Amino acid sequence: MTESADMSEPSNEPVTPGDARSRRRRMRSIAIALALAAFVVLFYLVTIAKLGSNILQRPI
Repeated sequence: MTESADMSEPSNEPVTPGDARSRRRRMRSIAIALALAAFVVLFYLVTIAKLGSNILQRPI
């Protein structure tokens, strides 16, 4: 079979863990983790703000 002209030849270089794709994946994972942590902190602060000072004056 013949390959089309727009297909590039596969490189003979080994794929290393430090390639650009894994760096982008790691940066995306870090960004998602930071966004999730910010959401958790925001949720906590809103909950504390809604409860206000009554949080310590609840019936036992």
